Amino acid sequence: MHQDNTTTERDALISAEHQYLGMNKNILYGLQHVLTMYGGIIAPPLIIGAAAGLEASEIGLLVAAALFVGGLATVLQTLGLKHFGAKLPIVQGVSFAGVATILAIVSTGGGLASAFGAVIVASLIGLLLTPFFAKIIRFFPPVVTGCVITMIGISLLPVAIRWIMGGNPKAENWGDPANVGLAVMTLAIVIIFSMLRSQMLRRLAILVAIILGTLLAYAAGFTDFSKVSTGPVFAFPSFFHFGSPVFEFSAILSMTIVTLVIMTETTVDIIAIGEIVGSKVDSKRIGDGLRADMLSSAISPIFGSFMQTAFAQNVGLVAMTGIKSRFVVATAGGILIILGLLPIVGRLVASIPMPVLGGAGIVLFGTVAASGIRTLAKVDYNDHKNLIIVATSLAIGMIPIVNQEFYAQFPTWVKTLLHSGISSACITAILLNIIFNHLPFTKKTVEVASLPVNSGH
Repeated sequence: MHQDNTTTERDALISAEHQYLGMNKNILYGLQHVLTMYGGIIAPPLIIGAAAGLEASEIGLLVAAALFVGGLATVLQTLGLKHFGAKLPIVQGVSFAGVATILAIVSTGGGLASAFGAVIVASLIGLLLTPFFAKIIRFFPPVVTGCVITMIGISLLPVAIRWIMGGNPKAENWGDPANVGLAVMTLAIVIIFSMLRSQMLRRLAILVAIILGTLLAYAAGFTDFSKVSTGPVFAFPSFFHFGSPVFEFSAILSMTIVTLVIMTETTVDIIAIGEIVGSKVDSKRIGDGLRADMLSSAISPIFGSFMQTAFAQNVGLVAMTGIKSRFVVATAGGILIILGLLPIVGRLVASIPMPVLGGAGIVLFGTVAASGIRTLAKVDYNDHKNLIIVATSLAIGMIPIVNQEFYAQFPTWVKTLLHSGISSACITAILLNIIFNHLPFTKKTVEVASLPVNSGH
């Protein structure tokens, strides 16, 4: 009894994030983190792989790489090395922020090689900018990040629609009502599970819907798992499997803009998890976290993956469960590494029917957009300057979504830079924010005549 009291007193003196709960609890709670973020970490490689025209087996390799690199990045972020890692319970994974830009790079002829090259260089630029990011971050207030996050969700919604219709416009069953019906059933499962009282089941709604939707599709003969068994069960990710990276200036520029957004998101998540854990987060800790973020992003293309970032849904899980140990999340990283060494898992995920992903994607991508709207709700619109920033940025960001040929006659570097609604909105929001809120002659309140709501008198 005396020993138990001593242990309790010793644990009380240890910061919450540094407490070790034992292997059994680490595995149990770590698995919970993996299940919470699994749908989010596999979605980007599925989207990118399908857009690049890869076979299911190749998409499976992208999925395996995403799991493997996400695990490595999580272990680095939680356990840390000197100057690398915030040593907080933060789960890392492929960022949604870079997906639309990568799709733009792929669709303009650069292919995955250009996307990987852009990720490497942009990440290294981010690594170099880390010491100065405290100064740069003032150019990314909620009015800017809110616009960008909203556009990330909106830019991905057309992907969900294509998935619902079948994924391949040349297929005979493209737009078949059966595809739409399967997507609707998957969406209904997400909604039903989101209404349950159990917070755990609500957080697993996307993953459960994908599993049940796939089982329904299999029962109806809509999917085929024959390719799952073709290939090794265990394999270490090969280096540059999809070819050596290609470095194109326009692609690198687009990805660098996204990198600044990702660094902002990671900074916000580090601050948020620090508040939840009750641990001090200073500029040094933010810098260490960002360096881990950028280093893992820079090496990810070597294994066939993309930009890494902190997963916000897992920040919410820490708040919900009260399990604040970084060793739990480090264990989650270990589980991700093991899953990444099992290509059969990637092939299984790649066999999920597109309509099932589309039904889940409606909520998944819509949630990203809703998160941006929630960020925009924090913005002060009283003097109309921020209203103009939001309105103009979102409108310009919608141009390549509404009309993909809008920039067709422009130089290649312009097309690559603005072909993504995310980079278009981000550039516009940053420039307008600087003009309205940072230039000396506009720091004072600028009176802007508001348009009448109703002119019909």
